[in-house]
Amino acid sequence: MLRGNFPAKLDAQGRIKIPTAHRKYIFEQYGPELYITSITGENILIYPFREWEEIEAKLSMPPKMLPEKEKFLLRANFYGQASSMDKQGRVLIQTHLREAAQVDGEVAVMGYLTYLQVWNRERVQNLLKSNPYTDKDATALAELGI
Repeated sequence: MLRGNFPAKLDAQGRIKIPTAHRKYIFEQYGPELYITSITGENILIYPFREWEEIEAKLSMPPKMLPEKEKFLLRANFYGQASSMDKQGRVLIQTHLREAAQVDGEVAVMGYLTYLQVWNRERVQNLLKSNPYTDKDATALAELGI
């Protein structure tokens, strides 16, 4: 599983080096092929390509013309691009996605079980402050057995 927050930096070419713990797991479980996208533009989502293909398989199920699917696919494709990690674990983040997510220099790379989220550090810290974890959140998770 992909978990934890590992600070990283984007280099001058717009590449991010996937943190060692995440890189090792992705290489061993999936190989170097990735799909890099965003849905909101606020952050960057890095999926092992096989995980992204599972999402696509679900999206291809009926009903095909569901407006929410169209909305999701518009965003995922606008920001998205297939990519692969090089031998050093670096991956290029396209310019328009870097600009939308406001990532430059130091970023937070966080594991979300089967994919990674890359955040502008200040943006994610502000999100944590503005959207605190509540008793309602704990109750919802307790209902899931967590």
